[in-house]
Amino acid sequence: MSNTLDIQERRILIDLNKLTDGEKIEMKKLGILSEDNTITPTVYPSIHEERPPIEKHVVHAPHTINEAYDYEKPSSFSRALRLDFGDYKVLLISGTASVNEEGKPEHIGDFKAQLWRTYFNITNLLEAEGMTWHDVVRTTNYLRDIERDYDEFNKIRTSFYQWMNLDPLPASTGIQARLCWETLLVELEVYAVCKVK
Repeated sequence: MSNTLDIQERRILIDLNKLTDGEKIEMKKLGILSEDNTITPTVYPSIHEERPPIEKHVVHAPHTINEAYDYEKPSSFSRALRLDFGDYKVLLISGTASVNEEGKPEHIGDFKAQLWRTYFNITNLLEAEGMTWHDVVRTTNYLRDIERDYDEFNKIRTSFYQWMNLDPLPASTGIQARLCWETLLVELEVYAVCKVK
C-alpha cells in the first residue's frame, strides 16, 4: 500500500470489513472502492482545472463554540463558511445549538436558555466575519417539540429581534425535528449577506 492510500484509509471511519453488498456496489459506482474492495486514491476532479470551485473560507469562533470535527466522534461539517461574490460576502452558518467551546451541551432541559445560548453562538460566528444580525437574510429554526416550545421560541425570537431593531425581519422557516443529540431542544441555521468594505 502506498503512503497516500494509508492516509486516505485513516480518514475512513467506516469498517470496510462490515460493508453490506449494497454499500459495496454504491461505493464502487462512486469510485471510492476498487474491485478488490480497497479504498482507491482520491483524484481531484478534472473539471476544476478549467473551472475552479468558488473559494470557501471556514469561519471560527473558538472562544464560543468548538468545531464539530473536534468531537470525540468527529462530525464532518464546518460551523460556518464565507463565500465571496465580488463586492458581497455570504455567510452560511450550519445548524447551531446550545453547545459550548468544549463541545458540550449547555442548559440541558431548559429550552429558553438553550435558545439564548444558540443566539449567542450565532452572534459570535457573525462577528467573526464582521457581520451582525442586521446582515441575516434567512433562518431555519429546528425545534425538537414545536407544539410544546413554539410559543416560547417566538416570544424570545421576537424580543431578541426587537431589541436589535431588525427591520425588515429575516425570512424564516420553523421545523419540528429530532436533533443530533437527545439533549438539544433547538437548533438554528442562518444565512447572512453583506457588502465588502
